[in-house]
Amino acid sequence: MNSSRCSRRPYRALGWLLAAGWALSFPLVSELPPHRLWGWCAGTGYLAAAGATLLRRPRAAVGLALTGAVAVPLLYLVLSGQGQSEVAVIERSGRLMLESGSPYVDRPERVADYNPYLPGMALLGLPRAVLGTDGWVPRLLGDARIWCAAALFGGMWGGRRLLGGREAGLPGSGPLGSGLRGSGPPGSGLRAAAPVLVASPVVALPLAVSGVDLPLAGLCCLALAAAAAGRPVLAGAVLAGVCGLKWTAWPAVPVAVALLSAVHGRRAALRCAVPAVAGTAVLVLPAVLQQPRELVRQVFAFPTGRADVPTPASSPLPGRLIAELVPHGWWLTVGLLALGGTVVALSLLLRPPRTVVAAADRLAAGLTVAFLLAPAGRFGYLVLPVLLVLWGRWSCGAGGAGGADGAGGAVGAPGARVSRVVARGAVRGTAGQAGRKAVARTVVPQSAKLPPSSGAIWSRPPATPTTIEGAANGSAPEAQYPSASPRTGVKETVVAAVPPTGS
Repeated sequence: MNSSRCSRRPYRALGWLLAAGWALSFPLVSELPPHRLWGWCAGTGYLAAAGATLLRRPRAAVGLALTGAVAVPLLYLVLSGQGQSEVAVIERSGRLMLESGSPYVDRPERVADYNPYLPGMALLGLPRAVLGTDGWVPRLLGDARIWCAAALFGGMWGGRRLLGGREAGLPGSGPLGSGLRGSGPPGSGLRAAAPVLVASPVVALPLAVSGVDLPLAGLCCLALAAAAAGRPVLAGAVLAGVCGLKWTAWPAVPVAVALLSAVHGRRAALRCAVPAVAGTAVLVLPAVLQQPRELVRQVFAFPTGRADVPTPASSPLPGRLIAELVPHGWWLTVGLLALGGTVVALSLLLRPPRTVVAAADRLAAGLTVAFLLAPAGRFGYLVLPVLLVLWGRWSCGAGGAGGADGAGGAVGAPGARVSRVVARGAVRGTAGQAGRKAVARTVVPQSAKLPPSSGAIWSRPPATPTTIEGAANGSAPEAQYPSASPRTGVKETVVAAVPPTGS
């Protein structure tokens, strides 16, 4: 163990050095003062983190990176009133929402006058409109970045809590899959990676200077977790909230609905879709009725490069290059976007996601295609799919094995240790209650310590067990079925509780 940590130490230090080099490039190439300030602060923090890593202080390294890349620049920029223009746009929209009921400026003339967000984003600007800027406490609590960060971390943490040790997407697997990990506490490695992700430039930069896309990531994670946990109404309500922020979050609705339909049935999918659509309409419809032209011009035309004022989202992504360099390129990018959306929609119909990891990956893939092919965009938009992919795996570290489509959950008691789930299974029906029939297949290496049953039973055992052992606390005994993994060829044991007599 110590030798493996020593062997990884140079690579971790190299990672911090690469982050430092990337951050220190901002003072040289960026024209935005908040970006240059963040570059100096983050670069210093990353260099200190690299040094602490080489000195065998990994926790101190993460703390130094968080201090330099997040805490210092965020607090300074918030208290001094600096930030990207998006912060001022959100806070102005909150003030306009209170004054006129609509977050949009009539007949905008400058880039700063445009509000490319749906009316729900104005809710994050309401604290500034209410608290004002007199004193450091109102400046801190009223800043939109603080509430964007709260939506990100609250959504990711809440989604992980909703999964609650289950291999998400498998009904009833929560009480069956808790605590099944390798050596060490459940999900400890992924929990340790969470602060590293926050300290990385992927999250730290937008968190400090703008934060506008972070609420989308947090709420999408929460919606997918609610869908995987079999909470369709909650998933629909969260989807309504995120879809009222930016229309780029709308693809989350079909992904969550497909996950619910595949795992919990069409009725659950409908119970999610209805509040999602209705809630989004409630948030958006007042602005549509009050300022329909401004909503179309500022929310749809401006971000796609079709307004009178050019959009500042001008990163050299494929869609923008096609739109500018190819004849009729704008329409070509629209056609490519429609083609990409059709492919993703067909994948949801033909092979719907069955786990939260698969759903997060599918949504991230669709958003990546959209951001790359859009006629206007920024590299920063890609933080949303990156966070979705990483969160899906982090959330399944709470328990269950997490995995690709159809991956099965594990049967076990909290705190039990199993080295690795190496094959796939399926859970159908209702599990988790003693005496209830269900199919709950767990495949573990034969060398692993087999956990006691939690009450799930096989309705149809696959074969005659070679051994039957009594379980602890008077629960049903376990039947062990020898098999071999079709993927790895590793000898395994399928563990299931033996049905009680008369079941």
